[in-house]
Order: sequence, then structure tokens, then C-alpha cells
Amino acid sequence: MRILHTMLRVGDLDRSIRFYTEVLGMQLLRRKDYPEGKFTLAFLGYGDEAANTVLELTYNWGVDHYELGTGFGHIAIEVDDVYRATETIKARGGKIIRDAGPMNAGSTIIAFVADPDGYEIELIGAR
Repeated sequence: MRILHTMLRVGDLDRSIRFYTEVLGMQLLRRKDYPEGKFTLAFLGYGDEAANTVLELTYNWGVDHYELGTGFGHIAIEVDDVYRATETIKARGGKIIRDAGPMNAGSTIIAFVADPDGYEIELIGAR
């Protein structure tokens, strides 16, 4: 297992990309619109995603700001089999808050787990 990315919700995607690339020196690795879900994802980092943990910026169309505390999204962990991982987590007493299945407006298999404090952890199937 390894940490894949940390997701932050942003109110102005272009402004945020400029900050992370121009101010912090990250590279824009990929960006994709999801019209059916009305959101855009941008992934940034200091190296490619295969070998590095990266930052995921999520822009929900039409939302220009968030209250403090709602900007943080989740931590993502890659697993070999999301369905098997959720069953193992359930058996160990973990709380699954979104069962394994395809992501909204996409085909990647994901699930979400809540930690004891309620922070969300996304399980993503190995690519």
C-alpha cells in the first residue's frame, strides 16, 4: 500500500494551479473535466504519479469558495482489489462510508472509509 494523493476543494481552479505551479514549483500532471458530475480534477506534484504522492485539486463547477474546514477532502490509498480491501476493513471493525464501485462520472473502482475522527480515506484500485 502507498499514499497516492491528497485532495483539496478549490473555488478557482486556474488560480490554484498557478499558485501550486508558479509559487510552489509543482508540475501540472493532468487535468480532466467530468461534465456529468459537474467537476474538474487537476493533479499536481513534484514528480510523476507512479513514483510520487501528489495533490489533487477538485473544482466543483459553480462553487467559488468553501468554509474553513470543508476544503480538505480525503487521503487516497492504492489497493490491489478495492472490493477485497473493503471486506477486510469491515472484518477489522472499520467503517465503510461508500461501498466499492465505479466513481461518479467515471469507471475507476473506489470506496471510502472513515477514520475514528471522521476523516475520509479513499481506496483506489491499482492501475
